[in-house]
Amino acid sequence: MLISASFLTSKNIPQDLTKLNDTDTDFIHVDVMDGKFVKSRSLPFKEMRHIYKYTSKRLDIHLMVEKPEKFIPDYAKLNAEYITFNMEMDSDIESCLKLIQSYGIKCGLALSPDSKVSDLVPYLPLLDLILILGVYPGYGGQEFIDETKEKVLEVKTLLKEYKSNAKISVDGGINQVTRKKVSKADIIVAGNYILSSSNYQEAIDLLR
Repeated sequence: MLISASFLTSKNIPQDLTKLNDTDTDFIHVDVMDGKFVKSRSLPFKEMRHIYKYTSKRLDIHLMVEKPEKFIPDYAKLNAEYITFNMEMDSDIESCLKLIQSYGIKCGLALSPDSKVSDLVPYLPLLDLILILGVYPGYGGQEFIDETKEKVLEVKTLLKEYKSNAKISVDGGINQVTRKKVSKADIIVAGNYILSSSNYQEAIDLLR
């Protein structure tokens, strides 16, 4: 199981990124929020662009924004493995996916708890990642929605049916218990569970 560590709930981002960099987490998960698609706002890019000073890990970037095309060119300058955005945003999905690919970065779509898995079908040939949200987007520390387990299995079946090699990631409410419910996923995103631990590496080990 690959781990993507989120710092969404961090009270001291430089310190926590430095500590996460010393672990064997596979990715650093970056939540980007514009205050429109979700009520919360994240750090502006002028600050986020300095993330390389604190971590050399590959980034797993999730754009929770209304217009991904306005954010993709900036975040493509970072050390990104994946750039993902929500299907429910107000832009042309295919053109945004192709824009991400034009930078040589893997692209993904995020499914909110109320999103239909079948809506992914037209975009499967373009997708490298499907991010299933186990909570409603915008806030860290929420409780895991149990129906997420069925959604993971549904996406897994869909990928097999359409012969897609896209990875499945799950984000939201992940801890040592809920991680077992989504064991069929390829990647899990954990934030509060890791950051609230006294030993980040131990917490990551327990999730693998």
